[in-house]
Amino acid sequence: MQKWEYFITPLPLHTPGAILNNWGKQGWELVQIVTNEQGGTVAYMKRPLAEEAGA
Repeated sequence: MQKWEYFITPLPLHTPGAILNNWGKQGWELVQIVTNEQGGTVAYMKRPLAEEAGA
């Protein structure tokens, strides 16, 4: 069964694409972008969890 790790990061208004591309190059996949009550956006990311030694 695939296991995942998750990461949540704020997205600045002026460079959201650059931020997402940077995380994508590191293996993170965008799951969802949420706008909070103050108008800021947060990206929820996931990537496969590396197998542990001996697992």
